[in-house]
Amino acid sequence: MPDPHAQFQTWFAEARAAEPFDATAMSVATADAAGRPAVRMVLLKHADAHGFVFYTNLDSPKSHDLRANPRAALCLHWPKLERQVRIEGRVDAVSAAEADAYFASRPRLSQLGAWASRQSQPIAGRFVLEQAVAAAALRFPLGAVPRPPHWSGWRVVPDVIEFWQQRAFRHHDRQRFTRDGEGWRAEWLFP
Repeated sequence: MPDPHAQFQTWFAEARAAEPFDATAMSVATADAAGRPAVRMVLLKHADAHGFVFYTNLDSPKSHDLRANPRAALCLHWPKLERQVRIEGRVDAVSAAEADAYFASRPRLSQLGAWASRQSQPIAGRFVLEQAVAAAALRFPLGAVPRPPHWSGWRVVPDVIEFWQQRAFRHHDRQRFTRDGEGWRAEWLFP
């Protein structure tokens, strides 16, 4: 039976070893309740047979979109390997335990930044952010920084996973896996 998750893990490991920048960077495309699309970069923090996870501020535009229209598309592009992976599927919130565990693994300044940032809201200048981070540091001067209630993660549960490998003369390899009941159907696509 075809297993796109195994192929993804192989490609992802190769990308992490080869890419000079962050191999976890991926675009996430959402659409709001009116169908207006938006795309932005996030970081892939976990991938397994259950889906592809990223974390964000729950008050961000992407989170508003995902609550209104719980579907998303992801794209990871690894230029050095001349590869990309596209993923489409429904979106579920991660559990509080998953979000807590990942938040606890983040550097302290990133944790404080999650408390300080009102993601995507207008700001008068960088100094306002620095003041907010300082205020968060005063609020949590010692010990563990708890996860803010407005910060968690989303899991894209794939219906479709497509692997693209660049080839000479634009004769690229494209293989698409489509969820079929409990398994996957694989097919090759023209480039």
